[in-house]
Amino acid sequence: MFWLIISTIGAACMATGMIFLRLRAAKRPASVRKIILPPMFMSTGALMFVIPMFRVEWIQVLEAFSVGVLFSFLLIRTSKFEVRGDHIYLKPSRAFIFILFGLLILRIVLKLVIGQTVSFGETSGMFFLLAFGMILTWRIAMLKQFLQLEKKLQRKKDLA
Repeated sequence: MFWLIISTIGAACMATGMIFLRLRAAKRPASVRKIILPPMFMSTGALMFVIPMFRVEWIQVLEAFSVGVLFSFLLIRTSKFEVRGDHIYLKPSRAFIFILFGLLILRIVLKLVIGQTVSFGETSGMFFLLAFGMILTWRIAMLKQFLQLEKKLQRKKDLA
């Protein structure tokens, strides 16, 4: 129970941090680097699977990653870019805050349910994979959208 409370507080702090980062990001132009770095940094968390306690079966990997991909569609729908001058900016969305906290609450509920039948280590591993699947899919969609907009912006500059 102690670890459940600590990990829930940690997740709430991360969600709050994401909201502030997202609000700050809207004030500066977006870039490919800013889009692809978060999943790259997060991928280092996969080192947790070196420790046997956190290892999960391949079916659990597939399940958790797939749920993360499904959750990412909410984030994808609220992540839009806009052109201001010669730069591309991430457009702030009020729905993002509600979706992020909604996903956090859903994650806590799932953790309580799954945690009763699956060990803490396996649950932690599965939720890492869920989060990674969500972030990776979301960021790939953002990158695709950004590159399309960048290409349009470049064509516009070439015609001018």
